[in-house]
Amino acid sequence: MPVHSSPTMVGRDAELADVRAVLAEVAGAESTPTARRAVLLAGDAGVGKTRLLRTLRDHALADGWQVLAGHCLDFGESALPYLPFSEVLGRLVADHPDVVAGVAERHPALQRLLPGRRTRAAEATTSDDLAHAPDRGATFVAVHAMLEAAALDSPLLLVLEDLHWADASTREVLGFLVTRPFDAPVAIVASYRSDDLHRRHPLRRDLAEWSRLPQVARQALAPLPDDVVRSLVGALAADALDGDAVSRIVERAEGNAFFVEELVASGACPDGEVPADLADLLLVRLDRLGDDARQVVRAASVAGRRVSHDLLVAASGLPAEVVDAALRQAVEMHVLEATGERYAFRHALLGEAVYDDLLPGERVRLHARCAQVLADGAAAGTAAELARHARRANDLDRAVTAALAAGEEALSVGGPEEAADHFQQAMELLEDPERRERLGIDHSKVVVRTASALTTAGHGVRAGHLLAAQLAQLPPDAATTARARLLVEYADALAVTDSEIDPLDVATEAVAVAPDGDSPVRAKALAMLARLLGSQVPHRIDEAAAVATEALGIAERLAMPVLASELVTTLSGLRVSTVTGTAQEELRRSLERATERAIDAGAFRAELRARWLLGRSHHDAGEWADAARWFTSAIERSSAAGLHWAPFSLEARWQLAWVHYATGDWDALLAMVAELDALPGPPIPRGMVDCARLAVRSARGEDVDAELAGLRRFWPDEGGIATYAAGIALEQQARRGDADAALATYADVVDVLSRLWSEQFGARVRLAAQTLAALAAAAPTASAVRRATLVADADRLAHDADEVRTFFRSTGRGWGPEGEMWSTRVDAEHARLRWLAGNDVARADLLDSWDRTLDAARAYGHLPEEARIRATRAAVLRLVGETTRADEEETAARRIADALRAPGLLGGSASTSVSTSASRTRTDAPAGQLTSREREVLALVAEGRSNGEVGRQLYITTKTASVHVSNILAKLGAATRTEAAAIARRDGLLD
Repeated sequence: MPVHSSPTMVGRDAELADVRAVLAEVAGAESTPTARRAVLLAGDAGVGKTRLLRTLRDHALADGWQVLAGHCLDFGESALPYLPFSEVLGRLVADHPDVVAGVAERHPALQRLLPGRRTRAAEATTSDDLAHAPDRGATFVAVHAMLEAAALDSPLLLVLEDLHWADASTREVLGFLVTRPFDAPVAIVASYRSDDLHRRHPLRRDLAEWSRLPQVARQALAPLPDDVVRSLVGALAADALDGDAVSRIVERAEGNAFFVEELVASGACPDGEVPADLADLLLVRLDRLGDDARQVVRAASVAGRRVSHDLLVAASGLPAEVVDAALRQAVEMHVLEATGERYAFRHALLGEAVYDDLLPGERVRLHARCAQVLADGAAAGTAAELARHARRANDLDRAVTAALAAGEEALSVGGPEEAADHFQQAMELLEDPERRERLGIDHSKVVVRTASALTTAGHGVRAGHLLAAQLAQLPPDAATTARARLLVEYADALAVTDSEIDPLDVATEAVAVAPDGDSPVRAKALAMLARLLGSQVPHRIDEAAAVATEALGIAERLAMPVLASELVTTLSGLRVSTVTGTAQEELRRSLERATERAIDAGAFRAELRARWLLGRSHHDAGEWADAARWFTSAIERSSAAGLHWAPFSLEARWQLAWVHYATGDWDALLAMVAELDALPGPPIPRGMVDCARLAVRSARGEDVDAELAGLRRFWPDEGGIATYAAGIALEQQARRGDADAALATYADVVDVLSRLWSEQFGARVRLAAQTLAALAAAAPTASAVRRATLVADADRLAHDADEVRTFFRSTGRGWGPEGEMWSTRVDAEHARLRWLAGNDVARADLLDSWDRTLDAARAYGHLPEEARIRATRAAVLRLVGETTRADEEETAARRIADALRAPGLLGGSASTSVSTSASRTRTDAPAGQLTSREREVLALVAEGRSNGEVGRQLYITTKTASVHVSNILAKLGAATRTEAAAIARRDGLLD
């Protein structure tokens, strides 16, 4: 009689050896922090991942390892955060209660993952503010500590199955574990279905980022070869099948071990009646079950892949003793498996096939039973499970309340993304006005809750689109409170992203429609208006202070401590970046006090904003160490909470990356960005931080054009990406001397940013300077006509910068050391280009402009820009004959570039890059050393003529013209034609 599955693993010896090699590295004494300690096991459904893992488990146990397994389940839209880790923790509680108790005492966050804490009966109370979300980072650290403690006595293998169903929080924990070394031998193997990863699957990005880590190995299971499939069929059926039947199985199975097992077990093969598709094939096996067993299996397919005995009894509608007998038959027939206290389908595909085969009415009835059982507490379950069953049972009122509870439960364990999904499901169901009235739920509050969770998860753009759509749908007679509530949240979403819609206008409208008198909505509207006035309109700071003071009074009268803390932060930060000296230090101390108040009030976001404001005030002053300290403190607090992409967490991380870039601490920058690679995150915030890494890679000589092009789609939603990505592109174009590309980049980014901000945005000065550098780099090889065009373009760019500077002065905005560096750079690059083109620029003015921009860069402390400026200044000095000073500048520029391993900082074109011969000296060349013919040739060379053009003009051959040019360069000690022309103008040889 055929056996259901092979007693031994077939055809996977090489893959098993590779995975066991990773375990050997973990257990070895030579293990290092970057040694391999994790394996990502990929393969199509049924290809043999589970069999390999079971064999690996057997080998590991024989080698003295402990093995813990956690399973991700398909809850669809009702994700349950950290589920596989709760399962692992439950096993540890049973096997090592003392170890778990010790770790939980040191890391209380571990208590949140205990299986008993995940049921509806143990749900935490909800919170009205996302600032009260738990310390997600502490949860990550607690899991890490638990595994490490469990591995102290013997090596530990953690197996996570079906990662394609993992929720975002589970993926974040796994990312944390694979990037943090263990002091004890811990190995991780995580499996997933590769055929389930569609293009937008959230796991795809995580896999790509984890795969770049040296400590992570990938192992893909390909379909089994035909000869191995034949061996497997022989092991399963022995002599029961003839040659034709075996050939048919080999053909139909296509190397999938599970298909092979099912085809053999179906019993249809000998008669040639192999089902046309897998679903039919799987259901043939169910025909062998009795009616009661089939009913229980159908109930199990609805209840979930892993289901408790109590829920099966209740959902099936059969007496307990009948269910017991039915389960025994289902287990014996290899349809279900007993796993601890629960039952699971032997393979997920089997459960899916059974579920899909249910009649619509049957499916609804079974979901309704499950929902009722969970609601009554007859079986343990989560709010997410209840929401799923209620929704699929069309019990939509219960689905709403369960989804809201599931969202709060997700927040309670630090899962804002999952919470947003649950809230959005409830929000959509509440579109029905009768349901809203029947349940007594304010739809606008659910919308705001959803948007707030999205923003906290880093999806600010999605939050903005959601709120805009909801506002557009509000009827004219909608309650003003609801409209004001939505407008406040909309202004907040716009403030943390970039949009052509001005958040200040939205906040102003919110205040206008908010009800008069003391109310929470009015207090929040005023608080938002004050914050935006203070951060976006410096000349209205006094108005911002008055609005914030009014809002603070309402917040204190209504006992709203979190909002009050936000307002104190706003008031403390209003003028911190507009004053200097003692006044600025006093305001900084006020912000520090606001930080302490926010901590006391539990106002997490206010605390992050205060820390960010302090860091930004030091950053704007070029006080790098203090800026880094405050940005780092904000990052540490947000990372501890697991809110890596939340407002002001992201901004602090972004600003710190550029602090590291400016100070030359590029290793710290790359390490910081690499840490985020292992974490899932929205593409726009990730792109913001990644710009700093691209700047380093570009400066180190890598071509990052493709990555920059990939970021282009985010420009309209995030001006920071537009500014920095365009700046990196301009630097690369300057190295290539590609003026046309630089002008196109400048026009593109200015068009985008002018619509997002205004035409006089501050970064326009920086972009103008970088574009001018590219134009100047192109001038030496340009024709005379082209040089005239370049000069006209340069004049326009300089005019753009002048308009911005004038606008900033007229509005009283600060123009700090960074602005001064780029402003002087505009003047210097403009003068250089005009000099190269032969325009009337005094030698003293040219040198003075480069002296001033170097002084500004050094005063600001920006090492990469100092290197670029010194390299270009050296070329300018050489052009005017200051060879000794040029050599000194070349040496200084190269010293910085070498320290940063960044040759790209030294430029690219021959006329602007550092000379490869720093010891070259110039020969003085009085006019008498040039012949009359050489003077004629020199005059044409200075006009930008080629050798061919010179020959035709003077009626000599091109070769003769070339000889004259070579003689001129030698006599003048010039390296290039452009340098010869500059020397000629300097020494009056063209008069």
